[in-house]
This record gives sequence, structure tokens and C-alpha cells, in this order.
Amino acid sequence: MRFLTSALVAFVALFLPSLAQAQAYQCNAPRISSVPRITQERPRVVPTTGYTMALSWSPAFCRTREGSRAHATQCSGDNGRFGLIVHGLWPQGSRTWPQWCPVQETLTPAEVRRNMCMMPSARLIARQWAKHGSCMTRRPETYFAVTRVLWDSLRIPDYDRISREDNLTAGRIRQAFADGNNGWSASQIGVKLNRDGWLEEIRLCYGPRFRPTRCDDRRYGARDGARAKIWRGL
Repeated sequence: MRFLTSALVAFVALFLPSLAQAQAYQCNAPRISSVPRITQERPRVVPTTGYTMALSWSPAFCRTREGSRAHATQCSGDNGRFGLIVHGLWPQGSRTWPQWCPVQETLTPAEVRRNMCMMPSARLIARQWAKHGSCMTRRPETYFAVTRVLWDSLRIPDYDRISREDNLTAGRIRQAFADGNNGWSASQIGVKLNRDGWLEEIRLCYGPRFRPTRCDDRRYGARDGARAKIWRGL
């Protein structure tokens, strides 16, 4: 069910920590003249029981995409250097998740540009709205406003420094995030590693009122003792 409103945006902002803006990069949002076309897939409408904010580790994503025109904003370095970026804010269900709900209001180029320093890909922004945001609210502005409030409330650990530690584990990555963010515990933070042990994503688990909640096994990801590596983009 889609229920996000401006009142809920205010509620989320009120009960989250003050804005931290701990991102270690400078971003210049590019001009956006059009919104990428996203093909709508078969809808799945189920009740929402909570949310996941997925944060992708950009240096690993860009490792093989520095020369890609499709990913130039994120990976070329011309618009800034990125650490963690928002992959998406996803509604969750009890056994599956809602997705591809009917879209009633369209995304504008201005709204895409407004979010490019948080999600540095116009196609990613358009897809996240079509696939996930459409199941949370009728207006893309509301979906991205809530996403920005959650994002801006987070303090991002110095994963560049942490990457140089000996015997790095998924548990260390998870605990570093919890230590830097009041109200979060390690059980509420998922860590996704690729099959070679490189960090791909951190997933933050929220309840239905956007308070941190314990991750289920699927979102929790790698166990604490799993050996991990963090690509620094060198």
C-alpha cells in the first residue's frame, strides 16, 4: 500500500539524528535534460512491513566501469569521487516485497538532478522510482524526500582507512557502521560481499515507522566472521 505523505517526511526527519553529511567526496550534479525510459514489469502488490536502504560501495562498482559512458557520472571522476551511494529505498513484505506498482505521476529532470549526488545515475534514479518508490507513494518527490532524509541522517565510517586493516571481516564492516550511528546495532545492518569477498553493499533494515530493526537472514548477508576486502579504487 502506498502511504508516504509530507507528514511522514516530517515525522522521519523529526525522529532521526541531525544531519551528518559525512560523505568524503565533492559532487557536481550534471545537467539533466530528460528522464531515462524504464520498462514497467509485472507488478507485485503486497502489504509493506518495513523498508531496506541499500548503500552500494561505489569504488567496487566502478572498478570495471571507469570508461563506461552509461556510468560516467558515477565512475569517470568528472563529477566527483563517491564512496557509499544510495542504491535504493525498498519496501519490504513479510515473505516477499512489493514492486512495479502502477505509476501515476512522472519523474521530472529537475527531480533526477536533485538526487544525483546521492544516487549518481539518472537511470538508477528512474528505475528505483518505477520499481520501488511507486509502491510507497504516488509522488516521486515524496519518495526521494524520505530517501534523502534517511541518507542525510547517516554518518559514514572511514572505510578507506578500515580497508587497510589486517584480517578484515564482514563483522568489522558492520560494527563500524553501528559504532558511528546512534540508535543502530550490528544486527540491524546487512553486509553484502561478492563471491571473492569484496564489499558490494551495506543494507540498513527499518521497521514500518522507519526505526532501525533487526535484519532477517536474507538482508543480513555475510556472517560476522566472513573474511572481507574493500576495494579503494586504486
